[in-house]
Amino acid sequence: MIPACRGPASHPRSMSLWEHGLHLFRSAVGVVLPAPMLRRAMVLKTDGCPRLVVRDRAFPVRRNLYLVGFGKAVLGMAAAAEEILGDHLIQGVVSVPHGIRACLQQAGMEEMLLKPHSRIQVIEGAKHNLPDREALRAASMIRELAEGLTADDLLLVLVSGGGSALLPAPTPPILLEEKEKVTKLLASRGATIQELNTIRKALSLLKGGGLARAAYPAQVLSLILSDVIGNPVDIIASGPTVYSSTSAQGCLQILTKYNLLSILPRSVETVLSSSISDPSGPKDYSHVYNVVIGSNSLALEEAKHQAEDLGYWTLILSAAVCGEVSRVARLYSQLIQFVCLSTAGLGEGPLRDQVRGDLLKLAAELEIPGLNLVDPLKALQGLESERWVCLLAGGETTVQLQGNGKGGRNQELALQVALELHRAKATGAGYFLGRCEVLFLSGGTDGQDGPTEAAGAFSSQDLVDKAAQEGLDVETFLSNNDSYTFFSKFQNGRHLLLTGLTGTNVMDIQAILIRARDR
Repeated sequence: MIPACRGPASHPRSMSLWEHGLHLFRSAVGVVLPAPMLRRAMVLKTDGCPRLVVRDRAFPVRRNLYLVGFGKAVLGMAAAAEEILGDHLIQGVVSVPHGIRACLQQAGMEEMLLKPHSRIQVIEGAKHNLPDREALRAASMIRELAEGLTADDLLLVLVSGGGSALLPAPTPPILLEEKEKVTKLLASRGATIQELNTIRKALSLLKGGGLARAAYPAQVLSLILSDVIGNPVDIIASGPTVYSSTSAQGCLQILTKYNLLSILPRSVETVLSSSISDPSGPKDYSHVYNVVIGSNSLALEEAKHQAEDLGYWTLILSAAVCGEVSRVARLYSQLIQFVCLSTAGLGEGPLRDQVRGDLLKLAAELEIPGLNLVDPLKALQGLESERWVCLLAGGETTVQLQGNGKGGRNQELALQVALELHRAKATGAGYFLGRCEVLFLSGGTDGQDGPTEAAGAFSSQDLVDKAAQEGLDVETFLSNNDSYTFFSKFQNGRHLLLTGLTGTNVMDIQAILIRARDR
């Protein structure tokens, strides 16, 4: 578990890049822990008529408040909400990741746990981010609670990343295992989170606005911690409180794109091919107020602040990094090469121009939202050679599965960056890469990267050579999507980022730290 950090105990100059990277990651996660965010977003006013105030809206409360939630950050959010709401809260049900209470207790984070005799029932499920019977039971209880509300009630919905797996309610006759099979097939073929959630909504009773429909005519207040690029409320946790116009035709187009139509379970075909009647309840969803209270950008801003305090010239590249891991790794490798050229005092000449041109071309091809490197590259080129450089980014990449190994997108990205830097050295970049210390870190803010115990991993430009000395071939592990096995074996797992479940989730954080070696 990663608590919020107040700052490194040692002087920055005496700390390693590994220590700096870990401090930045801890700080980024700390600022998006659920309880502080909820307290900033929601206030109970007791003067006069009691009311719950969220931004510019006030909701009268008179012991008519119910709570449901689902996601990796929801347990801490629920604990803070119950503390704020007091006796106005009547009943609640939350669906949270398997093992999170034990993890929080072990980490000494009792403030993120519900108090004894809480009115909120907690159900743990979705082990390894996969929907299971416990998550299905939780979804049934949430649906039952929502359907029992009246126009005099207020339903507080707490939503965070991981909510899709924790709120499975397949549309009959689809079975949970059949829906999971379709999701796995899409993910293995590189489907985006938007495409995955489009399918999930079409096959679900509660996603795509289904929970809001179930709660009508009660007022619905949804507080959302975003784990999706751009913070689209209809995509986060598959939008259970957001009206969806998802069509069967749109789903069929996605399934066709990934060549899955011929292997769909018959029940999925039945649901998608049947005529879709208009959902019950108002389509304008005027009874719902959705608010995003935390995101990846907030985490990156805190990491930037901490990096600057450590003495780094710092730049946030984008909070919307997306695309296939191998292509994103090439972008980061080119960025590292450009910075090392400048840091080594080689910021002028045809080599610099070539690296700069390749970098801008690759960035344009990736079409990462908000990423504009023209001005940053000018600034980097003009930096004094002794300056430390920190480049930060966030988002969510995708992995094209080719093997049957064990890993996650963050570990695979860290390993791919190391391989790209190794290849760059082999083609002539070694003389300036060797003049710099380089650390690349990629980690999931939820503390879990794929079906592994790691949040992510660290790497450097020397990793491939050092791994070869231990008899480990990086390319072999990557070809089998086996990054976790590699990092577990390499230097006894030292390069794994191990945090435990953090209790929050705002996608991934990447940090590039570069400083000139002492000569």
